[in-house]
Amino acid sequence: MSKMIFVNLPVNDLDAATRFYEAIGCTKNQQFSDGNAASMVWSDAITFQLLTLDFFKTFAPKAVANSRDTVGALIALSRDSRAEVDAITEAAACAGGKADVRERQDMGFMYGRAFEDPDGHVFEAVWMDMEAASSEMGA
Repeated sequence: MSKMIFVNLPVNDLDAATRFYEAIGCTKNQQFSDGNAASMVWSDAITFQLLTLDFFKTFAPKAVANSRDTVGALIALSRDSRAEVDAITEAAACAGGKADVRERQDMGFMYGRAFEDPDGHVFEAVWMDMEAASSEMGA
């Protein structure tokens, strides 16, 4: 089995969260979804497991942070172009999230914007010109 990442996220409204993740490009895996969870496939190796808050608590040995007030992780999503960074960020805003929760980053060889999902989880959409980045980092 290849290495995979399953990002488990607590959500307040499973239906709204599912619509949001579909809007940013995920596909719902019905096999691993029910009234407590939505399995949202980002790629062959990455899946977001959206879990109702009560269900999430059954897996968490600590109190669950309120993502609207605290940040416990920044989830970066690579994109193939600056336009794709802009498109996913705008899609996030249109689907109940919040765009540009910090200033855009534009270093020439790297471009990024940040957005929140409806529950306040923070994502960074990032494009990087690897050849230019190598040149820039080597200088």
